[in-house]
Amino acid sequence: MDKRLENLHRALHPRAIAVVGARKLDDYSWLRNMSAFEGLVYSVNIDENELAGIEALGITNYKRLTDIPGPVDFVVVAVPRRASPFVIQDAIDKGVAGAAMFTSGFAETAEDEGRELQEQITAIARASDIALVGPNCMGLYHPKVGIRNHIEQPTGEAGNVGFISQSGTHAINFSLYGASQGLKVSKSISFGNGVVLDSPDLLEYLLQDDETTMVGMYVEGSRDNQRLFDVIKRLAPRKPLLIWRGGQTAAGSRATAAHTGSPRQDGALWASLCRQSGALEINGLEEMVDTMKALQHLKPSGGQRLALVTLTGGPSVVSTDAFARQGLEIPTLTEASYDKFRAFFSIVGGSYRNPVDMGMNQTPENFTDIMRILLEDPNIDAVVNDLPLTFLRRRMERRPGYKEQLFNTLTELREHSGKPLLAVVGYSPFEKDEVDFRKELLEIGIPAFHNFERAACAYRQVSTYHWMHQSSSGS
Repeated sequence: MDKRLENLHRALHPRAIAVVGARKLDDYSWLRNMSAFEGLVYSVNIDENELAGIEALGITNYKRLTDIPGPVDFVVVAVPRRASPFVIQDAIDKGVAGAAMFTSGFAETAEDEGRELQEQITAIARASDIALVGPNCMGLYHPKVGIRNHIEQPTGEAGNVGFISQSGTHAINFSLYGASQGLKVSKSISFGNGVVLDSPDLLEYLLQDDETTMVGMYVEGSRDNQRLFDVIKRLAPRKPLLIWRGGQTAAGSRATAAHTGSPRQDGALWASLCRQSGALEINGLEEMVDTMKALQHLKPSGGQRLALVTLTGGPSVVSTDAFARQGLEIPTLTEASYDKFRAFFSIVGGSYRNPVDMGMNQTPENFTDIMRILLEDPNIDAVVNDLPLTFLRRRMERRPGYKEQLFNTLTELREHSGKPLLAVVGYSPFEKDEVDFRKELLEIGIPAFHNFERAACAYRQVSTYHWMHQSSSGS
């Protein structure tokens, strides 16, 4: 492993952390972020007006990094930009493994002073092996050891999902929203301008990280696209890689230049790269989280023929449209399946052609029979259940044991079928209950989505991923 990546690993597993430039103005947030870290946390600050607030947190303050008596492995730099070269030099002199520069105001400003300061800190850092992350970033999040860049991020549990991002906000939102959808982060790194450790370096690290089995990235540009593409081609066949690219439009590219100083990227080149490598192109945070959730919990299948099961007629129509718009097929069933349906299914107020509108056939026994017929049908690769609380909530209140029976049936079906089983829980006024219901379904291994469109997009992405990798492994 490259020396800088070795130092990044050390920074992610530190004995001690120092925050340089914590301020009362933001309630000493960087020091508070490290409250879950079990090792030593120090403050470095020369402003006498800040010392009382720092000491009130029970944290020892020093005037310089080099004054700290013991080893320091990771430093957060939150000083004004003109002071940052001196802090980076002190970190190098102290033997710090890695530094995350929250400080901004560099090349992204398009000002001479900002560019000159960025060149200065880049030269200082590259002359050593320090793992410099940033500037203009939120830095590291490693929940297992308690390193955070936002106080609400969960800690204490090792995850398997790696995430790198040029945007600090996207990195934080991914960790928080992902956690609400059952995803657990292994390591997340917001790298901003990426003057020393750029996206290829961070992907290389996650490729070699045994705890990380799936990787997402938000990228606006790279100093070395060829090297980035080379790493992606090695990573994607080994670990699912989801790429969310900022600046896809002319207006968006102007925004990326102001955000991280990144030039516009060639969309056709990226699309070709993803096809060649098996990486997935993603268009937004929700799609990123939904697709990861589906990859994590759906049984692998490259098939794109789905059966849709709804409780009423209208959703059977719009769900079909949603999945068909994603290029997925809602095929007719075999005659053998239709013969089985005719034996018990009342078509009054319902239909079993596919989509299946259960209508008046909504008994637990019928639901089990319907699902088995669909899962056994050779024309079907996966089954989607619409589970709207608009109807189910009252049914669960009136019939004790109904929910338990439903979940037992779904669990049994999932365990005994090799086909993916997913659900949609949405379109009701009971938003909090929907959140809980989706979490409970996920606990039995069934990913549930907020609406048909999101379910269709996630399934299309995941089936495409499995198809690409089945094809490449078979060739």
